[in-house]
Amino acid sequence: MGAGSYTTSTALLEALAEAGVSYIFANLGSDHPALIEAFAVARAEGREDEFPRLIVCPHEMVALSAAHAYATVTHQPQAVFVHVDAGTQNLGGAVSNALRGRVPVLIFAGAAPFTADGELPGGRNEFIHWIQDVRDQRGILRGYVKYDNEIRTGRNVKQIVHRALQLARSEPSGPVYLVGPREVMEEPVEPYAVDHAQYPPVDPAALTAEAARDIATALAGAEHPLIIASYLGRNPDAVPALVELAELLAIPVLESAAPHVNFPGDHPLHAGYQFTASGQNEALAAADVILVLDSDVPWIPDSNRPAADAAIYVVDIDPVKADRTLWHVPARRIAAADTKVAVTQLADFVRENALLDAGPVKSAVERRRAGLTAAGQARRAVLDELEQPAPGVITPRYLTACVRELLAGADALVLTEAITNYQVVADHLRASRPGSLIGSGGSSLGWGGGGAVGAKLAAPDRVVVCLTGDGSYLFGVPSSAQWLARRYGAPALTVIFDNRGYAAPKSSTLKVHPDGAAAKADEFHASFEPEADLPGIAAAAGGAYGVTVSDPDELPQVLRDALAVVQGGRSAVVSVHLPPV
Repeated sequence: MGAGSYTTSTALLEALAEAGVSYIFANLGSDHPALIEAFAVARAEGREDEFPRLIVCPHEMVALSAAHAYATVTHQPQAVFVHVDAGTQNLGGAVSNALRGRVPVLIFAGAAPFTADGELPGGRNEFIHWIQDVRDQRGILRGYVKYDNEIRTGRNVKQIVHRALQLARSEPSGPVYLVGPREVMEEPVEPYAVDHAQYPPVDPAALTAEAARDIATALAGAEHPLIIASYLGRNPDAVPALVELAELLAIPVLESAAPHVNFPGDHPLHAGYQFTASGQNEALAAADVILVLDSDVPWIPDSNRPAADAAIYVVDIDPVKADRTLWHVPARRIAAADTKVAVTQLADFVRENALLDAGPVKSAVERRRAGLTAAGQARRAVLDELEQPAPGVITPRYLTACVRELLAGADALVLTEAITNYQVVADHLRASRPGSLIGSGGSSLGWGGGGAVGAKLAAPDRVVVCLTGDGSYLFGVPSSAQWLARRYGAPALTVIFDNRGYAAPKSSTLKVHPDGAAAKADEFHASFEPEADLPGIAAAAGGAYGVTVSDPDELPQVLRDALAVVQGGRSAVVSVHLPPV
């Protein structure tokens, strides 16, 4: 490298590459001249490949959502660069999604320069440097990240980066946040190396022998055992391990508020899905032993809970949710463990201790197996009947069934952000392949737009499909997301569940005030009328193929046409008119 061309910024970029970061999703600003210069120097010297690739994102929500999805698919942390306090705030709910989704992402922002009279390179020379000087920039994200720190010198920036990523990758994984003032990022330093291998994440934890014995014995001796899982499928390798345990003891598996495939949707032991259900789940009520695996919300106690005498066991990478002010599961045992390791231990204990050899246990297992298979077939038949369209009306169930048929046999990666139709998508899509369905894991809408770009960059040979509500689509800054997809060759099919409004506030209000004034007046301030041209946004900003459909007879062909466009290398957005809010 040329004399004086190696700076803190150079070392930062090198450290990210050394840690396996492939992409920096960035919205750069006046705090990033040193980084821009470091990229330019590397390019001039033919060393571009030594840094992660920089993806220019015109909006921070899109940037972090893309990094989130990429990290989810690849299980490798990615980076997001934003502009001082303003860009940090513009991350919005995306950082909450990354925290709740347990996604390793490193967020870096500049900070206002701390010199003003030319004392150091990078000092204040624009009026905004005074406006963007805030007392606690790191505090903006402190409630939503696992770790935050300030880079104070280039001489240990690599250690700071590797330490941050070590924490980001250790379970429960999550986002981390670093800031660096302009003067520090411009600091010339001598090139140096740090061994990234010395900063490994924490190894997966196992159940203690006592916990494995207690849980396995309870499951084997139960008359009506039940397993509940929510985010176990973040690790696709954990799914076959869970299938093995469930099949061994004929235990039904219920997926609760699940943003991943935790158990194959077409498996005879699949007990269905639950989100914010208003009624009691029969399988949950009947269970005498319940094993909760990696779940933030195994049930809604206000309306749907286990029997009072059910024996409950919790195994989770984050078993007591210490960052939640109100959370409780009345469990007999709570264990912090990697769920893939834990369910493998449980299955091994059952076999090694011949728990199935006992006559009553063996007969109970076979009785359950036959009964659950019949119940699953009956449940499927009911769902199949519900998929039939009403005359001239596209229902969410029919739409999801059409998407399922469209993707049959395809190597598809589906992003789900259908919100009030989460249950419908789960019931009727019936995703069965581990890693074939992902959600944000959080509660902030707008993840799907940028997420689709990140997912496609992570899996360029797969068909990426985003199922989203019209509100979620708008939250996701579609002009930015669709432009990004076009610029970086990351086409996806976006299917909008378009009910021309926000169904969630209406539903929430009716749950609390079913006979209130809002219900009587049918006024929930949730309408999107006059309707926006949602596909038109994508066409204008990203050159996408866009179409709106309201005829159920036309829907299958419209979806086929849109998928063909995507397979040809161009994004497509299909807005499907459902009954309005």
